[in-house]
Amino acid sequence: MESFFVEAVNAIWWIVVVGIIGVGYHAYGGAVVEQWRMRRYLRKQGVKGPPPSIFNGNVSEMKRVQSETIHYSGDNIISHDYSSSLFPYFEHWRKQYGRVYTYSTGLKQHLYINHPEMVKELTQINTLNVGRITHVTKRLEPILGNGVITSNGSHWAHQRRIMAHEFTHDKIKGMIGSMVDSAMQMLSKWEEMVERGGQMGCEIRVDEDFKDVSADVISRVCFGNSFFKGKKIISMINDLSTAITRRSFLFRLNGFTEMVFGSKKHSDVNTNELEKALESSIWETVKERESECVETHKKDLLQLILDGAMRSCDGNLWDKSAYKRFVVDNCKSILVAGHESTAVSVSWCIMLLALNPNWQIRIRDEILSSCKNGIPDAETIPNLKTVTMVIQETMRLYPPTPIVGREAFTDIRLGNLVVPKGVCIWNLIPALHRDPEIWGEDANEFKPERFSEGIFRACKYPQSYMPFGFGPRICLGKNLAMMEAKVLVSLIVSKFSFTLSPTYQHSPNHKLLVEPQHGVVIRIVRQ
Repeated sequence: MESFFVEAVNAIWWIVVVGIIGVGYHAYGGAVVEQWRMRRYLRKQGVKGPPPSIFNGNVSEMKRVQSETIHYSGDNIISHDYSSSLFPYFEHWRKQYGRVYTYSTGLKQHLYINHPEMVKELTQINTLNVGRITHVTKRLEPILGNGVITSNGSHWAHQRRIMAHEFTHDKIKGMIGSMVDSAMQMLSKWEEMVERGGQMGCEIRVDEDFKDVSADVISRVCFGNSFFKGKKIISMINDLSTAITRRSFLFRLNGFTEMVFGSKKHSDVNTNELEKALESSIWETVKERESECVETHKKDLLQLILDGAMRSCDGNLWDKSAYKRFVVDNCKSILVAGHESTAVSVSWCIMLLALNPNWQIRIRDEILSSCKNGIPDAETIPNLKTVTMVIQETMRLYPPTPIVGREAFTDIRLGNLVVPKGVCIWNLIPALHRDPEIWGEDANEFKPERFSEGIFRACKYPQSYMPFGFGPRICLGKNLAMMEAKVLVSLIVSKFSFTLSPTYQHSPNHKLLVEPQHGVVIRIVRQ
C-alpha cells in the first residue's frame, strides 16, 4: 500500500513537471516562431543582421564584443568619440551590415537605425503607434514610475497634455532667480577654496557640486523648498538607480526563464524596500506642499501640475489611487530627469571649456557686455549666443541620453521599410552626432561655431541633432535643462578661469546617462 502511494505521488509529480515544461515549451516555441517571422520579414526587405541563437539571440556576441573592447585607461588621451568603447557591438555590426540592421535578445527582435532620413520618418509617426520599449520601462519603473517619460498610448497623451503647459519657455524664465540663488551658494564655496589656495588656486571635482546644485534647483522649482528637504528623496533615487542599472538593459535577456517566472525587477528585497520608501517620502512631501499652497496661495511647479490633473479628472480614468499614482510617478520623472541630466551636461561642458580656454574668454566677454555684475537674468539670457553655442556643441558630443528606443505597437512604415509590430527600434545618438556625412570631417572636434546660425544650419540633416530625443516625445524638460545650464556656465566662467587637472581621467561611463566615471576635476583660479 505504501509503495503504491509513493508511486502515485511520483506519477503526479512527473505529470506536473511534464505539464509545466509542455506549457512553457508551447509558449516559448510560439514566441520563437514570432521572432523568426519578424526577422524573416525584415530580411525579405533587405535588412540583414547577425545570426541569432535560439535561446539568447545575439546577447552572447554582444557580451563577447564588449569584453574584447579596450576601454579608456586613464592615460589622459581625450577622445570625444566614445561610441565604439561604450557600445562596440553597434559599431561592430554597423561595419558589417550598414546603418540599418536587425539583431535579437532572446524573445525581442530589435532594429538599429542610424540613417538620417529614416530617423526623420520615425519622428513623424503618430506617437500612439510607437512608444517607449516596454521591457525597458518595466525595469526602470521603480525610479521613473509610469509617468510622462515612460508611459505609452492614451495614458501618455493624457499626461503630456497636463504637464506640457507647465514647461513652456515663459514659465521657465520665472525660475531663473531660483537657479541663480542655488548656483551662488556653490560659487561662494569655490571662492573660499580658491582664496585658501592662493595664486595657484585649487583643484575642485565639479560634477558632485553640480549634482547638488541641480538637486537644489529642482527641489525649489518642484516643491518650493530647499535642497535639504528633498535630499532624502534624491538620495533614495540615486541608490535605487545604482541598483537597477547595475546591468545594461541592452544585454537584457528576454527569454524562457523571464517569460515563465516573470521579470526579476522585484527580486531584490532591498530594491523593493527602497522603492516603497521613496514613494512614501514623495507622497508625504506632496501632501505637505498641498497644505502650504493652501495657506500661502503659492503655486510651484508641482502644485500647477496637481491643479491640471484635478481639472482633467473625468471620473473614469481617475480615482484616488490613480491620482496618487499619477503624482508619485511624475514626481519621480521630474526629479530624475531634472537632477541628473543637467548636472552631467554641465560637467561635460566645463570639461570641454577647460580644454578650450579661448571659449572661456569669448563667453566672459559676452557676459560682461550683456549681464549686470556678470549675473544673467530673464532679460539677458536670450542675448548669450556664445553660451548657447557652447552648450549645444557639448550636447552634440555628449548627449545626456545616448540611446533612444521605440517599440512598434502596430506595423509602421519608415521610408520603403515596413517594421512589424513588436520590433524595438534603436537610435544611437552619439553615432548620429558624429557622422561625418552629416556634420563634416570635423565631426569629432569641439567647434561651437557650427551652431552660430542655429541648429538648422549646423548640419546637413537637422533632425539628426537630438540631445533631448525627438518628435512628439521630445523631453518636456528641455527648456528647463537649457536654462539651468546657461545660468551655471555663465556664472562659473564670469568668476573663474580654469584648466583640467593633471589628475583628470577621461572615462565616459554609461548607466542611465553617459557620465564621467571618475568625475571632472579642474584647477581653478579667480578671474
